[in-house]
Order: sequence, then C-alpha cells, then structure tokens
Amino acid sequence: MRYLVTGGAGFIGSNIVDCLLNLGNEVVVIDNESSDANEQFYWNEKAENYKYDICEYDKIFPLFKGVDVVFHLAAEARIQPCIINPKKAIETNVKGTFNILECSRHNNVKRVIYSSTSSAYGLKNKVPLKEDMPKDCLNPYSVTKTCGEELCLMYYKLYGMESVVFRYFNVYGPRQPLKGQYTPVIGIFLRQKKNKEPLTIVGDGLQRRDFTHVEDIVNANYLASNLENKKCVGEIINVGTGKNFSILEIAKMIDYEYLFIPPRLGESRETLASTKKLKKIFNWKPISKIEKYIKDQAKELV
Repeated sequence: MRYLVTGGAGFIGSNIVDCLLNLGNEVVVIDNESSDANEQFYWNEKAENYKYDICEYDKIFPLFKGVDVVFHLAAEARIQPCIINPKKAIETNVKGTFNILECSRHNNVKRVIYSSTSSAYGLKNKVPLKEDMPKDCLNPYSVTKTCGEELCLMYYKLYGMESVVFRYFNVYGPRQPLKGQYTPVIGIFLRQKKNKEPLTIVGDGLQRRDFTHVEDIVNANYLASNLENKKCVGEIINVGTGKNFSILEIAKMIDYEYLFIPPRLGESRETLASTKKLKKIFNWKPISKIEKYIKDQAKELV
C-alpha cells in the first residue's frame, strides 16, 4: 500500500513511518520541522520526504496522488505553547487539518487516520474517560484538536471519505521530545536526570496520567489502516492503557531528587482511558509497561 504521514519526522509520526516501511509499504512524509521540543527530526531515507507546511495547500496537494491511507499527525501539539500562541494553533490544527482532508478527498484517498488528544475531556468528566462523554476543552490546543475531529467526522458523513479519530493519552517512548519547559513530563524528567538537575514537579504532583508507549500507539494506527475493518470508520477511539500514575510516582520511579514548581492553567487533574472500544474494534491491548521503561532508561543514565 501507499501511505502518507504528516508530521512524519516527529516523535509519533517517525515511529509510524518506520513501521510502515519495515512492512514493505511505500510512504510519503510531510513535516515542516516546526517543533522546538525535538532535539532532532527523524527522516527515514527510504521514504519520499518533503519539508512542507500542511497550511500550504497547493504545495502539498500533488503528494496525495495514489495514496491509500493518510496518517495525520502534524499539529501544534502541546498545551502551553498553544495558550501562548492560539493563532498558530488555529492555523495549523484547524486550517491544516482541513487542507489534509480536502487533499485526500480530491485525490480519492480511501481513509484518513487523525491523531487527537485526551485533553478533549477536560475537568468535568470523571474517569475512566469514555468516548461518548461531552467535550470540556480548557485551552486552544484541545479546542483546535477537537475541531479537527469534527472536520474528520463531517468529511465521512458528508462526503463518504473514511476517517478514524484516535485520542491519545500521554505518549512516551523512543524519540519523545526532550527540549524546553513544556516538553511531556517523562522526557523532562529523563533530561533533568541526565543533566544532574532536580526533577521539576508541576503543582503538588498528585495529578494522574494514563501513560501510553509509542509502540502501542503505532500498533493502533496500523490496525486502523486495515481497509477491511469498517467498524472503526467514523469513530472516536481512545488509545491508552486503562491504568494511571501520579507525576510524583513517576518521579520516585526515576529515583532522583525533585522540587515543586507552580501549577499551570488549562490542564486536567486526572486522565484515565476507557479502552473498551479500542479492544472491541481491534482486539488491541497495550504491550509496554511504563515501570519497565523508566527503570531501563534510568539505568542507562547512571
């Protein structure tokens, strides 16, 4: 098959690209290298690589010709930077997603798999978080990402273009972002330990997160690319483990000195995925455990 991956030189996207290529597929990659959280970008030389911005419709349109499935991961992908620059979040996450869907529709792409976020659930929903709960968007990031969800579902209902929406829960693993103060927490902690700096815990550290390994995310995406599976089409589906840990527990797993810093606006107190839908549609279950990952990573830093 022929795939196109937006954001395919970044954290999750590059892992998906490698998986697809290792299975003998053709892959087109679009990435503008805009993320300032990545220490490097991961271009696989076996793919057809284009350093383009998804907001440039005319530029990206020809790349969709002959593509079977699109994995759309390119985004302004972190909460705090989107609060600082909501204009950029809207341009990339709304206009950019519209461009991907339009390019796909007019090039007869069979399916678009959209990467969304568990931050759609906000504060008012109690765990475990289920896909049919009302949205509670607390920041420009979650507003724009859920707008992308609605666009995907609308394109399916109105134009018949198959779409699948995944809501990820706190992804970690190889190639995770490591730079800057708004990097995901596991990346920050490992970077701080490597630099022999105290781990910085936001607020009281008792906020809980459902941490999901990138290999499990890749597996869910690949399963969703099976065009014979129609049960996932037009659906919003959580991708998490169904188990969560406090930030303080993660810091103690790393076993290094830590300190507390002020809490942040616009972030939920607890995330925990209901994975019933994911398991039912794909017979999926998480393979990786965060305890082992952190133990192995911390050992390497000694």
